[in-house]
Amino acid sequence: MGNGQFFVLSIIAISTIGWVITSWIRAKHGYPVEGEWGGTSHKGDPDAGRKIALLTTENETLTGKVLRLEERISVLERIATDQPNRLSAEIENLR
Repeated sequence: MGNGQFFVLSIIAISTIGWVITSWIRAKHGYPVEGEWGGTSHKGDPDAGRKIALLTTENETLTGKVLRLEERISVLERIATDQPNRLSAEIENLR
């Protein structure tokens, strides 16, 4: 084997090893990996459905809390802006 053939085979080997190492690092860290014909494959998350369900439930709970707090704030605003005599009269009527 001549020097020219060895040089060409060395370039091919270095390129292939570099591609394998790059693909391994990208796959390890969750980046999309390019396939042989230009397509990409993404790393899937097996717990994605469960996480979405938990976040949806938490979102509904927090939305309910916000609505209750808005109702309480509106009552406090009404008390703060109401006429003082009227508020005193209502409190006296309740006693």
